[in-house]
Amino acid sequence: MTVKTLKIGNKSIGPGYPVFFIAEAGVNHNGSLKIALKMVDAAKRAGADAIKFQTFKTNNLILPNAPKSKYHIETTGTDKKQTWFDLLKTQELSADYHYKIIQHCKKKRIIFLSTPYDKESVDMLEKLKVKAYKIASTDNNNLPLLRYIAKKGKPMFISTAMTNIQEIEDTVNCVKQYVPNKFVLMQCTGNYPSKASDSNLKVMLTYKRKFKCLYGYSDHTLDYINPIAATAMGASIYEKHFTLDKKMRGPDHRMSLLPHELEKTIKMIRETTSALGINEKNVLKTEKHNRLRLKKSLVSKNFIKKGEKFKMEMFGIKRPATGLPPKELYNISKFIASKNVKANSTLKSNMIRKVKK
Repeated sequence: MTVKTLKIGNKSIGPGYPVFFIAEAGVNHNGSLKIALKMVDAAKRAGADAIKFQTFKTNNLILPNAPKSKYHIETTGTDKKQTWFDLLKTQELSADYHYKIIQHCKKKRIIFLSTPYDKESVDMLEKLKVKAYKIASTDNNNLPLLRYIAKKGKPMFISTAMTNIQEIEDTVNCVKQYVPNKFVLMQCTGNYPSKASDSNLKVMLTYKRKFKCLYGYSDHTLDYINPIAATAMGASIYEKHFTLDKKMRGPDHRMSLLPHELEKTIKMIRETTSALGINEKNVLKTEKHNRLRLKKSLVSKNFIKKGEKFKMEMFGIKRPATGLPPKELYNISKFIASKNVKANSTLKSNMIRKVKK
């Protein structure tokens, strides 16, 4: 089975195409439309292909008394006056806000994406005609939601943090019934921020081999090695959180990139792609000048008279590469000089004639 390519808007995704970069705005807008629109502008300036938000109804997402995770406590405190439920309510985006953000994305020519966390949010995104769906790691084993989204028939980018390979098999078996060639598995580590040593980028190759699908990486690290490494390993999609200000209140700002860091990351990915080049090995145009001057030819050690039979000991190997290549030394005894050859001459094809049998 050949790994297929996808198309989102005017962007093709897959082998042979540039890495599709998703700038993850997430909830770093803090519920502000003004900040969300500024984030669209920043993502576009940085060179991202898409900007991704999160779409949810807090009542459908979490119990009112659900405990905060460790990183939420670290970033937002233990204030009992603001529960995790309360915090999420401040980060919801209304349908009207979604519409305005999408219109701004169209104006700026950057693709709008979002992660729905419940069926009601999926329905809203469908009405807004989103082109693809991103699945959060928190829902990669939520088969009822996955099935509901997959039935829409649109591409799905599925993060795979906090999950074992058996659960990923369940995920793949679920979505491929409806989008057999329209899903991308994205390696991810469910820690915020996560260490580079916990990235396990090789898992992407397991996905490629086992599921014959496109693969990518959703990055929660603060380092710059993963954009290069993942690109070199053939990732089709790369996702990274960003913020306008790491000091803003909220759970994800501390592990997000600032706009200039986002731009640096995307630039590194593009440069890595450029460095990877193509599969064929040929002499590059930029090498031709040096090839002629740095490689070597057969060179006569002494004067050789016309008609004299060549012997290996008559020749050395020196620069430049304007004559016969060194490998011809092994065949040289089959030839005689077709003209006088001066000492220290590069041996050329018009100087030799094959010995008659």
